[in-house]
Amino acid sequence: MPAPSEASMKEIHELIAVDTTSRDSNLALIENVVKKLDAYGISSQLIHNEEGTKANLLATIPAADGSVQGGIVLSGHTDVVPVDGQNWSSDPFDAQVRGDKLYGRGTCDMKGYLGVILAKLDQLTSAELAEPIHLALSYDEEVGCVGAVSLVQKIVDDGLAPRG
Repeated sequence: MPAPSEASMKEIHELIAVDTTSRDSNLALIENVVKKLDAYGISSQLIHNEEGTKANLLATIPAADGSVQGGIVLSGHTDVVPVDGQNWSSDPFDAQVRGDKLYGRGTCDMKGYLGVILAKLDQLTSAELAEPIHLALSYDEEVGCVGAVSLVQKIVDDGLAPRG
């Protein structure tokens, strides 16, 4: 597998640095992603939990013809499991490369994936997309996919009808 690009690594480092342990808020991470999407002209919708302490994010990069229905969803979650009582040899919220491995809470599930998507926003927004790409980021996946329910409902309510 090829090494992540420098841009991907920058994004991954930023995401890992935000402690989104499932018992805590994910809003700092979500607000960071919103700013990045805004910079590319991509508007976001947030779906908050009842307490207003967490949010899902839904954003669409339209197809070249402007359509937003159909397309594919790039979906991931923003929370991580706690590190309490675990013997880490480095700060779990400071991504580190050692040899050919990346260490940090969320590097494989899901912050590494989300970082790659964010690093590709320039290519995604400049491409002549045949169909839209929807970005769907949820909260509380690690404690039962709690946020995904309202996120999926928003996709249905908005009539996006992605094919995949």
